[in-house]
Amino acid sequence: MHKIAINPPRFLSGQTNRLFKLQPLLPTRRSIKFQSIISPPKALGFFLRCRSMASSPPCVHVKEKIDLTEKEEQIFERLLKVVRHFNLQTQLRVAGGWVRDKLLGKDCYDIDIALDNMLGREFCEKVNEYLSCKGEETQGVAVIQSNPDQSKHLETARMRLSDIWIDFVNLRSEDYCENSRIPTMRFGTAEEDAYRRDLTINSLFYNINTNSVEDLTGRGLADLKSGKIVTPLPPKETFLDDPLRVLRAIRFGARFGFILEEELKEAASCDDVKAAIAEKISRERIGHEIDLMISGNQPVKAMTHICDLLLSWVVFSLPPKFEPATSEGCDRLCIAYMDAAWKLMQLIGCSTFSDEERRLSLYAALFIPFRKTVYKDNRAKKIPVVDYIFRNSLKLKAGDAQAVINIHNASEKFVSLIPYFLSDEDIEIAEVYWKREIIDVPVTMKLRIFAGMKFLLLYC
Repeated sequence: MHKIAINPPRFLSGQTNRLFKLQPLLPTRRSIKFQSIISPPKALGFFLRCRSMASSPPCVHVKEKIDLTEKEEQIFERLLKVVRHFNLQTQLRVAGGWVRDKLLGKDCYDIDIALDNMLGREFCEKVNEYLSCKGEETQGVAVIQSNPDQSKHLETARMRLSDIWIDFVNLRSEDYCENSRIPTMRFGTAEEDAYRRDLTINSLFYNINTNSVEDLTGRGLADLKSGKIVTPLPPKETFLDDPLRVLRAIRFGARFGFILEEELKEAASCDDVKAAIAEKISRERIGHEIDLMISGNQPVKAMTHICDLLLSWVVFSLPPKFEPATSEGCDRLCIAYMDAAWKLMQLIGCSTFSDEERRLSLYAALFIPFRKTVYKDNRAKKIPVVDYIFRNSLKLKAGDAQAVINIHNASEKFVSLIPYFLSDEDIEIAEVYWKREIIDVPVTMKLRIFAGMKFLLLYC
């Protein structure tokens, strides 16, 4: 019989070129049972028993007026000069998120200008005409066409002013013909446009002409102050118009810690809306929203909302056939792993990770329950389901899928080392082939490796 002693600092420090070699033969315990990495974290029992607990709306400080930066003043004054120069009689309104964020005292560089009597590209042409007559350099204009089949109803024009990209769109109203889900677009009033926005907190306007905030739904400011996620129109109508609004409601609710209105939650989880998400919205748009949630400040809360609203397998759609079958509560198990990883990141400091490392680590934790799940492609080749989720369900980069799969494979090998950190009992040598892998471990990675050890010891 033999004893084994592993000195973690020496074991991980590496030698020449800071390489950490996994030897082809490693000893294994003669008789030991330990939970695999797919076993639920210790906190999962409580997590599975409790859906998202109801919480009180947050206390939100909303400013009485919008304070413009020097650059914003320059941009808005330039646009007003264009209006006056051509006597356009046009009302210029900043719409949506910029108004919300400025009222919350946050910086925002995403400026969308809504026009009441002309198309965005027409106004951009007037801007360039004005710049030309003043002897200034004209700017390129990008026009993004509408795509009603994918719920992109508005043509958008974009140009750069004072080093900031500005989007210009017309105010709109929508008329639906019988038996058609695609509306007929027409110029609308500011009030009609406000009621067609996704959320009341995003329906506010800042009128550049009058230097004032306009709350045309009558509740945008109130919902912002009380921390509520509410749709201007009945939520089911709003979601069927553009089902991506369900994910936007979830994202903003998680981001600001706001409460989702009960009627909104009922509409978001109904079968009609779930079918519309699956059939009407491109997977690229869904993947973009999920990526914003994962990269945001409350990724676990966002994924919990998705789970609570029974949207997990609508968003993270799975292939028709795969093995092994998922267990009941798999969606909550995914979130429990992600929650454990998120708490560990907070413990050791998020600044330890780059944004991309943080993002991929959270995806890897979220999909741990699928790390051994496979399906067969058209050539009967077994493909990881994780690959399917990234490539087909979310339409994210193939490199993301491979990175997460690599993390899962590495964790399998890493978890087999745990017994040696847990016990001093006798061991016997058994052949365990590790394919003579060499892993580059810079000195700066040591903290993350030991943090990973701590994570596995605590939660596996």
